[in-house]
Parts: sequence; C-alpha cells; structure tokens
Amino acid sequence: MFDSRKSPKMAEHLHLREIPGAEYKDDELGAVHGLGPEELLAALTIPKKGQIYDLDSGRWPGMPVFPAHPPFIMTSYRSPHGWRNQHDFDDWVGKNTVNMGLNTEIMIGTAHTGTHVDALNHITCGDDSHWHGGYSEAEFLGDFGPLTAEASSIAPFVTRGVLIDVPAAKGVEILEGKTLITVEDIEAALERQGTEVRPGDAVIIRTGYMRAWGVDAAQAERHHGAGIGHDVAVWLGERGVVLVGGDTESVEINPSVDPENPHPVHIELLIERGIHIMELVHVEDLSRDEVYEFLFVCLPLRVAGATGSMVRPIAIA
Repeated sequence: MFDSRKSPKMAEHLHLREIPGAEYKDDELGAVHGLGPEELLAALTIPKKGQIYDLDSGRWPGMPVFPAHPPFIMTSYRSPHGWRNQHDFDDWVGKNTVNMGLNTEIMIGTAHTGTHVDALNHITCGDDSHWHGGYSEAEFLGDFGPLTAEASSIAPFVTRGVLIDVPAAKGVEILEGKTLITVEDIEAALERQGTEVRPGDAVIIRTGYMRAWGVDAAQAERHHGAGIGHDVAVWLGERGVVLVGGDTESVEINPSVDPENPHPVHIELLIERGIHIMELVHVEDLSRDEVYEFLFVCLPLRVAGATGSMVRPIAIA
C-alpha cells in the first residue's frame, strides 16, 4: 500500500541519480518518492483520447510575479549583428563564408516564475528557520542556496492527476478574491465531477484565476487571493497525495485567515508532510473540456540549491 509519509531513499524504479556534489538522505525526499511501479503503470492506463493539455502559464518580460520574488528579465546576450561588429569571435568562425551567426539570451529570475514546483526547502519555520527534514538555516544554508531538500532531489511526477474545479461546482466562472476554499467546497466539487482523490495523486485546485492572470491586471487584482485553508491541506495530506497544485500564486488563501500563521498550507504540506506544491497552473482548458482525471507528467529541473523549479507540466486525457 502506498504511503506518502514514507520516502524510500532513491527508490530503485526512479533511478534518481545523485548529481555531482549532491547527496540525498531519506528525510529530505518528498512524498513523490513513495510512488512505485504499480502506481506508475496504473496511471499510464488513464489516457483514453490521446489528448495533451499544456498546463504551463508561460513566461515573458514584464509578467506578473509574486512580490517576494524578483522580476523576470529576458534580454539578448549575443547576436549576429554583435558578432560582425565586435569581431571577438573571428578566430573561432574563421572565414565564415556562409555568414553563420547566433542568437543567445540571458534570463534573470526566480525558480518560482510562472508555473513552478516548490522544493521542500522553500518555506522555513521556527526560531531556527528549519525546513522539511528539520534542516536549519544555521547549519544547512550555503552561499548558493540550501544544501538539503533542494530542487535537484525532486523526482519526476508521472502519476494520476485530478482537477478539482471549485468555481464550476459553485456555478461561477471565477472565485471572488480572498475566497476561502473549505473541505466542504472540495467534497462538493468532487461529488459534482464524480471524481475521488486517491493515494499517490497530483491534485490541482481551480479558482478560475487564470482567466485574469497575465491578461487583465485590474481583474486579476480583484480576484487575487482565493485559495484553500489549512483544513484542506490536512484533508489532502491524509489521503496520501504527492502534490497539491493551484492556478494562483499561493494555492492557499492570501492573506491567511490565521493571524498567527501567514502560510499554514505551505508549512503543513512542504515542511510537515513533504508534499510538493505547484503554483500558477493553467487549467482552463481542462475545465472547459470537463477533464477531471488524467495522466499527470511534470519534470522539474535538477538545479542544486534551488528552492523550486520552473516546469511545463502536461495532462494527458
């Protein structure tokens, strides 16, 4: 029986190879490492139509980014024009009678730009600023990011995906800003859809926010902040999910309804349970086609020390 609370070190079926300079211990690996061949093979049987849904919300200069993160900057670095005028690659290109050139770019931004997965080191708690596994800032934070539970240890997600369409269950297109999504809301949406949450699932909760995000700043501001509360995080955790996603910047309600805890869902899922969080997921196409169960595929980048990874997840129906 799958148990998301158990994280076998580098389960053999995952072939999670340690990258140079990185070593992974059991207590820094997430719930997704508990998935085995049985869950994988079952998930591969889900698609019936052979249709791919792109869940990536995209990235572009000037895009909206959560205020805690730096802006996303994309600019040209080298160009054919620059090569010809600067002559600093003449020795390499030789005569270059074909006038070969190249375009390259430099990107500056956080791993939490656009659709992304939070690593288990992203959120800290307590006087020692510890993250998942009990690793403290004083002992495990280096000059190039946290040394444990970082992005290179996140396994690929290939599992059953479930969309929970809360606005559809409420008969609206998009939730009002700062709407608290309760366990009752989740259960009502699942009942309407005829869907259930199972151990090993990647669950994505829709608020409708993607109808406004990156499209209409004023409308996005009006609908900003809807999300789940701590009780939903516990409810999902107890059902053994390996990832909780949403179409907002935080997944959870913002600001928090708990005056003593500004980020209770992140603390519960990332720190306490080792369940990854995925944010700014584009699920409008899934909602439109009423696709609530699918094969979920998400491959985080293995960047040592990073606190998350930009991703381009897909759903296959």
